[in-house]
Amino acid sequence: MPPKLTQANGEFKSAASSFRNFISAKPGAKFAAEAGRYHLYVSLACPWAHRTLAGRAIKGLTEIIPISIVNWHMDQNGWRFINNEELAKTKQGSVEYGTIDHVNSFKRLKEVYLKADPKYDGRISVPVLWDKKLSTIVSNESSEILRMFNTEFNELLPKKYSEIDLYPSKLRGEIDELNDWIYENINSGVYKTGFAAKQEVYDKQVVNVFKHLDRVEDVLKKNAEEGKEFLVGNELTEADVRLYTTIVRFDPVYHQHFKCNIRMIRHDYPHLHKWLRKLYWTIPEFQETTNFDHIKYHYTKSHPQVNPLAITPLGPLPNILPL
Repeated sequence: MPPKLTQANGEFKSAASSFRNFISAKPGAKFAAEAGRYHLYVSLACPWAHRTLAGRAIKGLTEIIPISIVNWHMDQNGWRFINNEELAKTKQGSVEYGTIDHVNSFKRLKEVYLKADPKYDGRISVPVLWDKKLSTIVSNESSEILRMFNTEFNELLPKKYSEIDLYPSKLRGEIDELNDWIYENINSGVYKTGFAAKQEVYDKQVVNVFKHLDRVEDVLKKNAEEGKEFLVGNELTEADVRLYTTIVRFDPVYHQHFKCNIRMIRHDYPHLHKWLRKLYWTIPEFQETTNFDHIKYHYTKSHPQVNPLAITPLGPLPNILPL
């Protein structure tokens, strides 16, 4: 979940997710791992939702867990699904605007939350993992949804997918350590920078973002010297998934819209740039779940406090450079 603004000091703080149940493959579990039981609500623009989309695709869960996609524009009333006019314009199979709510036929994501808890008054965020059997939200915490997808549906999957492990026990210590400082300083750091309400807060946060991008660059440089291509070990893990969804947005959005413009990934971070392009161009699930139109339109047209005229820059071109 992205950070939340604290007006008193002009800083953004992380807001805790409200639904923290867990799907389990264990017999008798309240939220049992079953094909077709669960539905994922996402935004193609949101990096936290993107984590779950990438994990779902990598683990071969696209047929087992269907999705509904909110419109890229988040207005003063929050996330919404496409309206009748957009639906009429949408070609079959297209997600130019998003989709309808395939499960509850709601107009807004807020209604999903209120169906799960009529007294809910917290933040309305994506992703949302919905249980059709119990008509409630399992979880809206992306990191935990990613873990569920990684392990709890393995018995329902073909071997080529069930053997994929994005959080292997031998690497968990390294993965957790990376996740901790990358989340706080890069994943959330770009938001803390972009939504800073005071100059001194912005100055502090933007320097911190690039300090930690430098740190990632050093990790990947060292790994490359040892013949390794990923963040941890020499295999794709959730650490790569969680960082990817921020870095793929960095040059197209965060560099200009969030004023993270000290350096660019494509020009100033050779090892990080190579890593980004490797994931996007050689692992299909990353490219298939990355929609640059949703990303660019959402940020530039949904944040009037940052971009009051809602003009979307055309560049940088291309959105991602060739391998």
